[in-house]
Amino acid sequence: MVLDNISDCLCCRCCKTKNYTFGKPRKNDVVTVQPLSRNKFGEDDGPVRPNRRPAISTIQNSGASSASTEIPGIQGSGAPKPQIEKPPPKSDEPKVQEPPVHILDPTIPSPDKPQPVPDADRTGSQNPPQHVPEVHKPEIEEKPDDKPVNHDINVTKPEDHQPPIHHQNENTEPEIHHPPQHESEIHHPPQHESEVHTPGIPVPSLHLPDVDKPSVQKPPDLSHSDVGDTEDIPPPLPMTPPPSRVPRPSWVDKIESFESPEPSVTVIIPSKAPGGAETDVLTVREVDMCLTLNGSDHHTDRYELMTRKVNPQLVIRRGQPFQLDLVLSRAYNPATDAISFVFTLSETDKPSYGHGTLIAVPLLAKGAQDGDTWSAVLQRSSENVVSVNITTPANCIVGVWKMDIDTKLKDDGAVSYSHRTKIYVLFNAWCKKDQVYMKEEERRREFVEMDTGLIWRGSYNRMRPCIWNYAQFEKDVLDCSLFLVTKTGRVPLPSCSDPVKITRALSAAVNSPDDNGALMGNWSAEFDGGTPPTKWVGSLMILQRFYTNKKPVKYGQCWVFAGVLTTVCRALGIPARTVTTYASAHDTQNSLTVDYFVDDKGGVMEELTSDSIWNFHVWNEVWMKRPDLEPGDYDGWNAIDATPQEMSEDVFRCGPTSVKAVKRGEVLKPYDSAFVYAEVNADKVFWKYTGPTQPLKLLRKDTLGIGQHISTKTVGQWSREDITQTYKYPEKSQDERTAMLKALKQSESLFSRYYLNEEFNDIKFDFKLLDDIVIGSPFSARVVLSNKSKDKDYKVTVILRVDTVLYTGKVEDSVRKEKFDVVVKKRSEEEVKIDVSYEEYYNKLVDQCAFNIACLATVQDTNYEYFAQDDFRVRKPDVKFKIEGVPSEGQEFTATASVMNPLPVSLKRCRFVIEGPSLETPIKIKLEHEVEPNSEAKVKFNARPKFPGRTTIAAKFYSNELGDVDGFIVFKVGDKAPGDTNGLSNNISS
Repeated sequence: MVLDNISDCLCCRCCKTKNYTFGKPRKNDVVTVQPLSRNKFGEDDGPVRPNRRPAISTIQNSGASSASTEIPGIQGSGAPKPQIEKPPPKSDEPKVQEPPVHILDPTIPSPDKPQPVPDADRTGSQNPPQHVPEVHKPEIEEKPDDKPVNHDINVTKPEDHQPPIHHQNENTEPEIHHPPQHESEIHHPPQHESEVHTPGIPVPSLHLPDVDKPSVQKPPDLSHSDVGDTEDIPPPLPMTPPPSRVPRPSWVDKIESFESPEPSVTVIIPSKAPGGAETDVLTVREVDMCLTLNGSDHHTDRYELMTRKVNPQLVIRRGQPFQLDLVLSRAYNPATDAISFVFTLSETDKPSYGHGTLIAVPLLAKGAQDGDTWSAVLQRSSENVVSVNITTPANCIVGVWKMDIDTKLKDDGAVSYSHRTKIYVLFNAWCKKDQVYMKEEERRREFVEMDTGLIWRGSYNRMRPCIWNYAQFEKDVLDCSLFLVTKTGRVPLPSCSDPVKITRALSAAVNSPDDNGALMGNWSAEFDGGTPPTKWVGSLMILQRFYTNKKPVKYGQCWVFAGVLTTVCRALGIPARTVTTYASAHDTQNSLTVDYFVDDKGGVMEELTSDSIWNFHVWNEVWMKRPDLEPGDYDGWNAIDATPQEMSEDVFRCGPTSVKAVKRGEVLKPYDSAFVYAEVNADKVFWKYTGPTQPLKLLRKDTLGIGQHISTKTVGQWSREDITQTYKYPEKSQDERTAMLKALKQSESLFSRYYLNEEFNDIKFDFKLLDDIVIGSPFSARVVLSNKSKDKDYKVTVILRVDTVLYTGKVEDSVRKEKFDVVVKKRSEEEVKIDVSYEEYYNKLVDQCAFNIACLATVQDTNYEYFAQDDFRVRKPDVKFKIEGVPSEGQEFTATASVMNPLPVSLKRCRFVIEGPSLETPIKIKLEHEVEPNSEAKVKFNARPKFPGRTTIAAKFYSNELGDVDGFIVFKVGDKAPGDTNGLSNNISS
């Protein structure tokens, strides 16, 4: 098959798998010469292609009936590579070793007149060029066809900030163009280049092969051969002569010492259009990524990648057009010029059209895009600058893309341009066709753009909001997030368009048991070799440290895992929020019950108890459509959990679980719906253990205690929003019982639900806990016994105990235990109380200052036993802030952070850690003196806001005697009244 006209092939890559026969190259050809790589046999393999997409190599003649041949090292329209034999050199001509054309030597003299690029012809742009080599045109003397032509050229050393200028003269002299180093495909020269011997006159300057006799292999005559059986692989070139025979030029060592490789050399020979007018192939000199415009339109202008002063990158959201301004070598003519954009996913080793990792898009007229496919539309053209709108589809692969631009004359030569700036493509909550689309603008600002938030900790009867700096726009965070998806999470690149698969992988990648992910968990009281979880204020240092070392950061617990996962999701463009559930069940047996075994002293037997109830547990919700669960309405919030509690499909991960499916009791819906349902809706069952040969006695069932006060930050406010109703119907309602029965029918273990508890209604027990006890103060635990009988008194034995516990529900140490024998007279009440002093509990406190208060009561003369337990937490003080003056964008201001010492002892080795968007790095301040009881620890610091509007500053305070003390302040940046500046701080409503 003979191909004479390829004007319809705009992208220059669609001919790769076909076989064509082309004619010989002739004068007025466009030739791009690239360095040749060498295989293990010392043979030339062809040009090195760093981006690994199909090569664009051709020779194009200006005639209408011209043919094209793809030759290794020659760049053009992408025709196949027929085998070509190189003509042997004439015996009467001396052999001259010709260095590779991509290596430039400024010391080689030129016998002909050099023509440097004049300063006046250089074109400016918003993006300054980088290290662009200056290339002089060789002078070619026209001679009769029967005489050989020799071309001697002089190539000069690259100079900084000199864009290539296409310069024509009146004699149609050929020009050599070096694309700018940051724009062209850069090839590293091999350590030992193949010596190419070219016939010609022996002169000390660099030679180009004769136009009529190119130094390439001639195409074989394929007219009588079976083209279909011929492999598209050129034969190996001659072996390199031994070094002893071919001396190594000194300038080769000099050039190979350059820190960065030189770009390939593009040789453009002008052709003549009809009527005798000279034309040249359109070339791209610069590309303005329009960072300010695109950042504002795509809500990505706060990413550090976009705002950095050196080598900024473009960050956009998929399904939405972004603008590029191309600076060309001349005016663009749609009638004769063709431009194509080629996008390659940078993570892939083998770009593929079928997998969506290689995309070719021709430049079309305005109004041609539809949003469902890639498109490039010309917006406007002015002289040699054109503005183009590139639109990615709403299901585009999320990741880092590289861009090449192919330009060509229709029916003539082609040139390829590689842009150094990468393009980060994210999910788009503003695009209706995107799977993560969110309708309300206020919610998009909160769940995608908000870089600080609140995470609730504590206990259900003492909820504590803690500030968390998500910092999704800061340095290395987006790159680290993509690394967690593709490297740690090992999501196949074609699947990186699906938020369901990405969030499921991230729930495993953020923890470390399976894959050495970002964070290592530790639920003990010892944190040697790492940072205690309570000392983290945000995700920034965790992700930066992991991205630098590629090792898990020590240590994290559930709220740290959740905070980091929210950061990663928001950085990728997925709407996400952090959710806390109080009294959260950890059901290890998938029975929808949490079983506790109690001994005769009222203590929980840890050796028999595998289930647990956490004082609080924090996970995440991500907003997306769930087409994998259709039919049915499962779109909206989906729960994911990075805390490594249980394995899901042999990996420590959880979700995404449709919150709607959890509320309906549909526990078989993927993924992990049964586990999440148990976390918020399991029954708490207590059993009396009296020995291995004695039967278990059911003490009590609690169907209301699990899944209380499910909390998250209110949209647009610094307060708590209760979202319990999204996970379950109101307790004891008909809908709640219906959902429970549906879940039980699908559960793997049902027996616990059908044990009947022995009923005894005469004596009622009620815990009385004092609220809002500040650490350092004593507290009391009381149980009130009420006798409802009208005619009988009861003797009751009560065991009260106070234990310190981890927030996961595991008992750590016993603080105090007392036994009481009381008589409760008919229709009366009795109270038993246990008092605990600061000296008794101080040395036994663990990280969350949490206590477990348990009561085991036995009613004598009956077989009735009662067991109950409750959580209690002493409160720590808050860090308070005071800002001096009115903060404004870019202006430094002074602030004060302080905390009161509530303990009856002095605080030693006090220090503050302060973080926030107004600070480049966290500030660590140590106090030189001790802080006496009832006195303040106070420090001053400076901050400089980077953006106007509302922002936050958070602080942690530590000492040997008191830790995990934090606080924050929300304030407005700008010329506001002083009274409106300081905003609010820790007065968060519950």
